[in-house]
Amino acid sequence: MSRKENILIIEDEEAIRTGLVDVLVYHGYDTDFAADGNTGLEKALTGKHDLILLDIMLPGMDGYAVCEQIRKADREQPIIMLTAKSSDEDIIQGLQLGADDYVAKPFSVAQLILRIQAVLRRSGLSNEPEHMIELGDSGQATHIKIDSRNLSATKGKEEIHFTRREMDILLYLANHTERPVPRDELLNKIWGYAKNLELETRTVDIHVAKLRRKIEQDAANPCHLITVRGAGYRLMVD
Repeated sequence: MSRKENILIIEDEEAIRTGLVDVLVYHGYDTDFAADGNTGLEKALTGKHDLILLDIMLPGMDGYAVCEQIRKADREQPIIMLTAKSSDEDIIQGLQLGADDYVAKPFSVAQLILRIQAVLRRSGLSNEPEHMIELGDSGQATHIKIDSRNLSATKGKEEIHFTRREMDILLYLANHTERPVPRDELLNKIWGYAKNLELETRTVDIHVAKLRRKIEQDAANPCHLITVRGAGYRLMVD
């Protein structure tokens, strides 16, 4: 008998928390839960959960702080943020802190399950071979050497760290440098969303913006991870 995937729900509203437990159990998942940020973080750091559903507005420690602490301990733990806040700034902050995706309340159960299935399907997995990626001229202070195995890079004397999701994006782009990669293709290959799924999300754009702040000298004028207007993103590997 195969092991059931375990999902930790960190949500302070009892009605929502109970509803999520019922829905996830019905769909075949084991669940655990916490009603405040401090307890949620303590449970999250045990490493016993395949995915964490993390509300932003929590007592004790908010979801942003919880996400940040989880990422400091584990750069591969899948996290989906649940938020009643739908402004770009709130979504951007959650993804910048390391969440894999977000779902805005109120959400449909069907959409939530699709996103959970997609993130779990891709978690800790990469179809791209592990290797070194080098950007820029070697010997220059701006030269970047990316080690996919260790989710890290060096830019001159600076050390950079990536989440698993960020590295999967870099690996996929590095292995398709001959063409721009469309946003929908990244959603399919990196997040696991079906090609025919009509999904309104800024997840890809925000992850790309975050990567640019890590690897570019000037994120506003990128030379490594560029946008090809109307076609997608392209990694310029020397």
